[in-house]
Amino acid sequence: MRAVRLQASGGHRPCRAVFMFALLASGLAGLGGCSSPPAPAFDLTAPGAPGRHGPLAGRQVVVPEPSAIQPFEAQLIVARDAANSISYLPGAQWADRLPRLVQARLVQTFENASAVRASRPAEGVVGDYQLNSAIRAFQLDGPRSEALVEMSVNLVDLKSGKLVSSRIVSRRVPVADSSGPAVAQALDRALSGVMLDIVRWVGGGR
Repeated sequence: MRAVRLQASGGHRPCRAVFMFALLASGLAGLGGCSSPPAPAFDLTAPGAPGRHGPLAGRQVVVPEPSAIQPFEAQLIVARDAANSISYLPGAQWADRLPRLVQARLVQTFENASAVRASRPAEGVVGDYQLNSAIRAFQLDGPRSEALVEMSVNLVDLKSGKLVSSRIVSRRVPVADSSGPAVAQALDRALSGVMLDIVRWVGGGR
């Protein structure tokens, strides 16, 4: 950077200007140095699911993004204590918004099963059924040291608009400790169990 000489008519104004500029520059540099690295982001996985050749085998199911209350809408990992108050695990987050991440992995679980075809609404595929879902719990249960995932699902016949069936699916998995990696891994395992139950349930036409 080329130095610029300040010109003034008299007095010590140039020195004061240089001092204020240097002070401002050092402050900005200090702020830049204090920036912390982003929190580690954790992904969710889609389990392999054995195909279940029930009444809906070979049909097309549309899977919208699950609905969720505000604590589960973002990328933060939720924890609940004995007083049922909500907090977020420090230094950890999901790789994407939780509902969008769950939707993607649920579609992939259907694909892994191959008995029932699945797609997202944005893909424009005309489906036979629609699988609506809601995330009821996706959190560390602190008092029980468990990861809890619970989803409600309902299957709608898109031709008639009638509700075929509905159910609530949940899984609990022990957590070794309350660190981000341990909780994220346990929640991933719990979700895998929930998604396998959902895919088998849909494939069986229940």
